[in-house]
Amino acid sequence: MSAEAVAAETPEGLPLPAPNAPEPLSMGAVLRIVPLRRLWYAQVVSVFGDFLALYAVMTIVTYKLHATPQQVTGIQISYLAPIAILGAISGVFADRWPVKVTLVSSDLTRAALCLLLLLVHSIAGFYLVLASISVVSSFFAPAQGIALRSAVPFHGLRSANALMQQVMFIMRIIGGPIAVTIVTVLGVRVCYVGDSISFVASASLIASLALTIPARAAALKASGESANSAEIGAIRRLLADMREGANFILHHAALLFVITALAAGMFALGCFAPMIAVYVRDDLHASQKIFGVTSAMIGIGLLAGINVLTAAAKKVKHTSLVYFGLGGMAVGTFVLAAIPHLSTTIPALILIGFAAGGIIVPSQTMIQEETPQNMLGRVGSTVMSFVFSAQIAGLLLSGVLAQHTSVRGVFLVSGILLAVLILAGKLWMEPKPHQPVAAPAS
Repeated sequence: MSAEAVAAETPEGLPLPAPNAPEPLSMGAVLRIVPLRRLWYAQVVSVFGDFLALYAVMTIVTYKLHATPQQVTGIQISYLAPIAILGAISGVFADRWPVKVTLVSSDLTRAALCLLLLLVHSIAGFYLVLASISVVSSFFAPAQGIALRSAVPFHGLRSANALMQQVMFIMRIIGGPIAVTIVTVLGVRVCYVGDSISFVASASLIASLALTIPARAAALKASGESANSAEIGAIRRLLADMREGANFILHHAALLFVITALAAGMFALGCFAPMIAVYVRDDLHASQKIFGVTSAMIGIGLLAGINVLTAAAKKVKHTSLVYFGLGGMAVGTFVLAAIPHLSTTIPALILIGFAAGGIIVPSQTMIQEETPQNMLGRVGSTVMSFVFSAQIAGLLLSGVLAQHTSVRGVFLVSGILLAVLILAGKLWMEPKPHQPVAAPAS
């Protein structure tokens, strides 16, 4: 019998540590695993290509097509919405399709779609192409998770996932300045072609992997279950699991607070990306190069916040760090709204990123600690759906507010909402101390 089958649980359903559990692998150790290393290389090149093309589109839309704040926000929404809408459904199909074929074909399809950007000269055209790329990405992401799980032992998954996530933070720092420089010197066409080449490189790396994953079709045939009924049953089970995860979150006040804070933080970070371009243009009256510099500041702060707070605040309560994160982000947004000057914009954006680290790290840790082992997957997927939906709703609201007020007005409203969330957390969502469970009478 496997160790998982005999793992003990607390009365609350939380797993007890296994007595002989292997030491968790470090990031350096998981990088020495060849399949993971190639997956990571593929992630690096494709994410860099994504940032290259996305910043090129943002620059062209803002400075060449003179888009309104609402139209600029629409660029971000067109890239996020398909993943948020199709994520759960595409995951069902990713469980049944051959993983390597899904990954490689997704990369090659996106490489072809990126070349369509060469033919686009309107805002509506950018919406359509970016949304099409995102639809394909919604199938790539769950398949990549399956590949990662098959390539890394269980005690190395946390480091492997952290390693993949850090790619996003680093690219947020260097992607903007590099993309703006390439757009200025070589033109947007180079960025679009570069993104296409990055997907081809990613597909080549993944094609070289030797993945050992049991075929879903063979399992269905062995059980006598038809493919059609399996698909319907899988979707029904998926919806039931999502409802169960949502109910668990809604009845856990402290967890609901940190998840709400995570959604608010991600909304703010997602909102700043398109709004900063307009803020630099209209409020700072600065050039494209300044936009490239400012776009990297949140990423610098975020990377610093995650590393500094993880090392220096080990004994600080999760909720205290979340309050710090919400407060720091609120202060940063108030500064942006009150003082439209480059000398205050840069430190304010760094503060926002640093404070966001105080939300991301403890939220993820608390979700892992408070969720029973048998519900981690469904709670995690529910959290992601909630975060993406809140981010898109916030982006829609920010575009409308900016259209009727100003970008600085959006920053002011964001700061007020973050402050209100702090108050709501203090009044209604403070975690209750764990009460020791009485031993059963003998």
